[in-house]
This record gives sequence, C-alpha cells and structure tokens, in this order.
Amino acid sequence: MKLTLSAAPFADAPVVVLSAGLGGAGSYWLAQLAALEAHYQVVRYDQRGTGNNPDTLPDGYRMQDMAAELHQALGEAGIHRYCVAGHALGALIGLQLALDHPDAVSGLVLVNGWLTLNDHTRRCFQVRERLLQAGGAEAWVQAQPLFLYPADWMAAHAPRMEAEDALAVAHFQGETNLLRRLNALKAADFSAHAMAIQCPTLIICSRDDLLVPWTCSRDMQQAIPGSQLRVMERGAHACNISESTTFNTLLLSGLASMLPTPTPFLKENV
Repeated sequence: MKLTLSAAPFADAPVVVLSAGLGGAGSYWLAQLAALEAHYQVVRYDQRGTGNNPDTLPDGYRMQDMAAELHQALGEAGIHRYCVAGHALGALIGLQLALDHPDAVSGLVLVNGWLTLNDHTRRCFQVRERLLQAGGAEAWVQAQPLFLYPADWMAAHAPRMEAEDALAVAHFQGETNLLRRLNALKAADFSAHAMAIQCPTLIICSRDDLLVPWTCSRDMQQAIPGSQLRVMERGAHACNISESTTFNTLLLSGLASMLPTPTPFLKENV
C-alpha cells in the first residue's frame, strides 16, 4: 500500500496518521495539513481499492483487514509508533488498530465515529444504497454532500460542490469495492471491546451531523477509559472541512495534550 509522508518538522517528531471515511481518499484531510505539518510528521493514504491503491476488495472484507493493511504499510515505511486521526470509517480503523496493535498506537482522534452502527445511520446508508442501485455512481456522488455538509455551507459553495461531484464520479472506486467496504463498516462493533482501549483518546463530533448522531460520540466517550469529548455546534459530518478553523484548533490542542514532543537538548556554557 502506498503512503504519502510529509517531512518530519524536527527529529523524532510524533507521527499522525490520517484515515478518511467511506470514500477512502487521503485528500479528504487537505484542510488539516498545514496546521499539522508544522508539529508532526503526517501520513496520508488512499485506502485499498481507491485512488493510488487500486485493487478489487475480496468478498468478506473486514475492519481487521483495513487495520492490518495500514499497520503493515506503516511498518514497511519504518513507522512503528503513531497516532491515528480517523473520520467515520477511518475512526473505526483507528479503534481496530488500537485493539490489535496497542503498542503501536500512541493516541486516537475519533471524528464523527461510533462503536456500533446507529439505526439512523443504517437507514441513511440503506437510502444511499438504493440510489446507487437505481442511478449508479452519479446518483451516489450527487447525494453524498447532503450527508456531509450544512445546507447553507453547500449553497455558499455551489461551484465547489459541482467540481467535487465531477472529480468523485471520475475517480469512483467502483460499486463492488464500495459495497464491500460499506458491509465491513456495518458489521463492525466495538461496544464489547471499548474498555480495552488504553491509549489517550480525543473524540470530536458535530451536533448537527445528519449521518451520525452526535450521541454516538458521547457513547464512545463513556465507554473508552479516560477519553475526552469535544462537541462542535455546527459543521455536520464533514466538520473538519466546513468548519476547519474550529476543528483544527480542537485537533491541535488535543494532540498536544496526548503526544509527547521531544525538547531539544540545551548544552550549558561552562
């Protein structure tokens, strides 16, 4: 699996791995890069079967597979200790990594994620699947922003929405890959294992998220020992894009409290 690594801003800088949602594209995190790269070595990646990592996902593809692929790729890149910041599906990958490789995961940032699929979220995905079956990739892509952004933000960014739609259709991961990734997402259930997660954990959600109720993040915070919850009042599911300034402030503050930053050795004059 190909990874995109930023240059470390200083020796032994902590590593932050960014994991996107169902679309799987590392470019999802563009609004966070400048803020993060000043303090951390940042890793982005296109999930298997998307973008720079084309493949046909196998039948029975699981969350454990997504986590194992990423962990292996990081090891091959010489990265053995890292914090995962994941959005939705990416948050589930982070949870799986923290359970499967606790010695490797230094921290988690879980954005609009969940422990087990909420009935409301399941209904949203059922509607989107019917759109996919009836109208193909174009119908799926055109409906997607409705679940991602606040309505007024979409209206104010209409040209951007049109450009993103065209790009998403051109680079669509394929119906088979999408549905197999979606089935893995639906099947994942961390409710019985959340207590085993011991790394520092920051949970960020948006109260106006149409796709994933903010209460899912509240439930995560109550289940994961020592975790911290930050609730944004606005921003919807893709709050890191629509309200990036507010989100980045929360993200940097949380990472600073979780990740030890090496301090330069100062040699005293004698």
